[in-house]
Amino acid sequence: MSARPNRLGKTQRQHLVARLIETRPVANQAALVELLAAEGVTATQATVSRDLEDLGAIKVRLPGGETAYAIPALPKQQLAPDDHLRRVFGDWVVEVVSSDNIVVIRTPPGSAHVVASALDRSGPTGVLGTVAGDDTIFVVVAADVGGAAVAARLSELAGL
Repeated sequence: MSARPNRLGKTQRQHLVARLIETRPVANQAALVELLAAEGVTATQATVSRDLEDLGAIKVRLPGGETAYAIPALPKQQLAPDDHLRRVFGDWVVEVVSSDNIVVIRTPPGSAHVVASALDRSGPTGVLGTVAGDDTIFVVVAADVGGAAVAARLSELAGL
């Protein structure tokens, strides 16, 4: 008697898809179908396509030019764990500078929104908010904390 493939409900499957995307580069839908299968979950490419659309997944350019799926934003109340922020910064942040209460973060083209979302969801002390363009993020820092202190902490996260 063979084991029956696991058919998760939509919400459970989408949670797994989001986790897979956040923990490793996923270049295409076929790769995601294979990753789900490795987790014991049966899903068609059409199902994965709908899941990616529902999750708001987008393709971003990784250092080196390859692309992978990313989910730019999760609910504001869902905080990103520190290891996730460290991984995002290590993968996508190429420069961090500051001036007074502003920190400027540079990323490869098309990646700024992913980094800004991870920063927003991590809830770092002193960060009032972020504004992301294509490859640049402005981070507004509370005056009593100062941009230099936050820039140093973010540079360390990025391994710079």
